[in-house]
Parts: sequence; structure tokens; C-alpha cells
Amino acid sequence: MASSRRRSATVSMETTSLIEERMMEKEKRVFDIDSAASLVKDLRGSFYTGKTKSYEWRVTQLKSVIKMMEEKEKEILEALQKDLSKPELEAFISEIAMTKSAAKVALKGLKNWMKPEKAGASITTFPSTAEIVSEPLGVILIISAWNYPVLLSLDPVIGAIAAGNAVVLKPSEVAPATSSLLARVVEEYLDSSAIRVIEGSVSETSALLEQKWDKILYTGNGRVGRIVMAAAAKHLTPVILELGGKSPVLVDSNINLEVAARRIVAGKWGANNGQACIAPDYIITTKAYAPELVEALKCILEEFFGKEPLESKELSCIVNSNHFTRLAKLVDDDKVSGKIVLGGQRNEKRLQIAPTILLDVPQDSQIMMDEIFGPLLPIITVDQIEDGFDIIRSRSKPLAAYLFTNNKKLEREFVSSISSGGMLINDTVLHLANPNLPFGGVGDSGMGCYHGKFSFDAFSHKKAVLHRGFGGESSARYPPFTPKKQKILKALLNGDIFGVILALLGW
Repeated sequence: MASSRRRSATVSMETTSLIEERMMEKEKRVFDIDSAASLVKDLRGSFYTGKTKSYEWRVTQLKSVIKMMEEKEKEILEALQKDLSKPELEAFISEIAMTKSAAKVALKGLKNWMKPEKAGASITTFPSTAEIVSEPLGVILIISAWNYPVLLSLDPVIGAIAAGNAVVLKPSEVAPATSSLLARVVEEYLDSSAIRVIEGSVSETSALLEQKWDKILYTGNGRVGRIVMAAAAKHLTPVILELGGKSPVLVDSNINLEVAARRIVAGKWGANNGQACIAPDYIITTKAYAPELVEALKCILEEFFGKEPLESKELSCIVNSNHFTRLAKLVDDDKVSGKIVLGGQRNEKRLQIAPTILLDVPQDSQIMMDEIFGPLLPIITVDQIEDGFDIIRSRSKPLAAYLFTNNKKLEREFVSSISSGGMLINDTVLHLANPNLPFGGVGDSGMGCYHGKFSFDAFSHKKAVLHRGFGGESSARYPPFTPKKQKILKALLNGDIFGVILALLGW
């Protein structure tokens, strides 16, 4: 009996000890404000050693990103399947291939990007030379989104590395499998003394935002964007906000309709089933042309995804039940529920919504007020295609704007009078794939831009440097300012070389 009690006590002590150890391990894993402060301090210390500024370090890290994408391709695809049910080819192209391409563009251009840029001379500083030196900002925070959780995480990280910064990446917790994978592989492949991944949700992000960063890039929605900007303002930290908005598609009637329909469908539903910030959000076309456009879209959708789109392996699912419910409410709204001309099928258990087209949707309906970010595509009709300009301008500036037309006058007017982050004529979303174009929003769709050389510039400070020797001294620069000196200075400031000569000659 006593022996039994001793064994019971021993087991109890062992169990208590195990529980305490687990609690201690959990406490160690807690990431709070103190942890964030310590992290930033460590990274800033690493940055101050100068290691991240060297060309060799930057090249090594960029090559490691490419190696990581190649060697972990299978794991990345599996994580994207778990989080978003992304079709394998779409995941490879939009996440892996584009991330590798961004790193390769940076590697190719880095040496030239790092060179000081010569600046013009000025007579007021003669004799002198001037240059603009790109220097890294310091320690960067990147908060990424869930819809393209690899690309939108690593593309800005590539830019920050190329510019010579230390970086903290906070992946989206809405894509947990990808977030966990990024935390593991970034630590494995990249320099953890200067590049770190912090997982978590609101509390971890809040702890990070309490710190002083040298720049913050956030990709997501406007509501959180305002929170990020407010937190950054406390430290006068500059921000890049990649937000979104309702990207319009203006469709004229003088076009190759089959090609246009293919490109609209590919941009809307082929891009993560509409869960993309630059996906077409709504279409504007004329009343007379709308029936033809709808029929063309129906044919292409059936060709791409079959008669039973919920069974298609080419469509991503909705990311989670919250977004599924949000999208369902948009369709079930009394103002639009009778406007569906195609689709509307759902499978809540599998988080699937079929490509859905709605015709003649009221402009004051909820689906036309919010960014859709899903497989729903409303169509608004107008009498004349030019009337669509006023509809677009009456709303917040979108991240992207699309026009399908063969009318060059209409095209010129669209480019000159519609303000958007980016613009594409006779196609959708492809402008994102050109590294020579900046990617970013304007107004409510965001601020700042990146991609290619623009990423390098986004995370660099352009430092003005003026070089002078000890010759060429002029007494006119210094007091006392006699009438002769005043004449010389006024002529200099007016750029009047002849006047300077006359003043020097006493005339």
C-alpha cells in the first residue's frame, strides 16, 4: 500500500514536472512587445556591422532564395494546397516562378543599382561634383497577405535584401501551412542574423508595430492599412501600403470578343478564383453589348472549368469560412439575388463558390460598395461606353483598371483621365509580370510601389552627396556683403553668368 502511494506520488511529481516544462516552453514561445524590441535590437546590431551592405552578402542571400524555391518546391506546393487548394500549375507560376524571377532580376541588376548616380553640376557650387548614393534604410518590417502567401512575402523581402537591409517578415496567419513553412525554410536558407520570420496573428503583429522600423510594407486591406499607418506615424516611419479596391473593366463593343472573354476569365477566376487584389472586380459595358459579352463569358467559363465548376480542379477554394460567409451575403443581398445570370452554386463544407456573373447590378448594392475578393463578377450597363468613365471616377481610385477597345481615342482618354495604381489595355493582371513596371496603388488602393528596380529604390535612401575641393574660394560668399558682393550673389542666384562677370569687373 505504501509502495503504491510512493509510486502514485512519483507519477504525480513526474506529471507535474512535465506540465511545468511544457508551460515554460509555451512561455518561451510567447512573442510580446519585449520580444519584438529584443528582435529589432539584434537585427539593428547586425545591420550596424555593415554585413548587409556588401554586394557579396546581398548576392549570396538572393541566390539562396532561388535555391530555396527550387529545393522546397514540393513542400511549397503542398502548403499552398492545404491553405488555398491552389491548382498546382497556378501555384507554381504565380508563387514559385514569379518569386524566382524577382530574385533573378535583382541579381542581374544589382551591381548597376548599387552604383552612385551622377548628378548635374550647379554654378552656385562651382567647382564641385555631385552624386546620389543609394544606401539601405536599416531594419524593414514586411507584413504579407494570405492570397499569394509565398510571392507577397518573398517578393518584397527580395527587394529589401537587394537594397542591403535587415528584414523581419510577418506572414499571414490566414494561410497557416505556408506561414509555418516560410518560418522554417527562411531560417534554413537565409542569414538569420539579418533575416527573420515571425509567425502569429493580431497580438504578434501589434507587438511588432510597437517598434521603431526604418520602413514598413503591408499588403492587405484598407482597415488594417490604417492601423499600420497610425502605428508607423508614432515613429515617423515611412510605409508602403499595398491595399486593393474595386478594379474595373471597361469593355467596348469593337473588339475581338472571344479573346477579351478569355483574358477577363483568366484574370478573374484563374487568379486564385478572384481572391487577388488586381482581379477584375466589376465590368462596365453598354446595354446593347452586354448580352453578347455575357454569352461569351459563359462559353469560356464552361470551356475552362466545365459544366460543373465545383468539381473543377482548376479553381481555388475560398480561404476560410468567414470569407465564404461574406461572399454568400453579397450574393444573397435582396438587391442582387435576382441578377445572377450564371453560377451561384456553393459548397460550404468544401468552401467552394462557382464563378458567378450578375447583370445590371444596382450601383448602391453591397456588392458594388465593397471589394469583392472572390469569384463574383457584377456587370453594370451604360448607354455609351464613355459614360463608364464617370462611374469609375465616382469611386475610390482602384489598384488596377482595365480597358478592352480598338478605339485609340478612347484608349488615350482612358489612360489620361482614369487614375489607378496600374492600367492594362486589352488584357487583365499581366502588368504584374513586367518587372520594369512599378506595382503599387494610389489613394485608397495604397501608396508606394515595388517590383524590380522599384523594389531596390523602395527600400533605399537616395542620399545626396556634393564633393568639393579647397580651391575655387570666393569672398562673395562671406560677409561683409559689400554692394559688389551683392551684385555677384544676385547674378549667381539668377543664373546670370554675364552679370557675374560684369560684377567681378566692377561694371
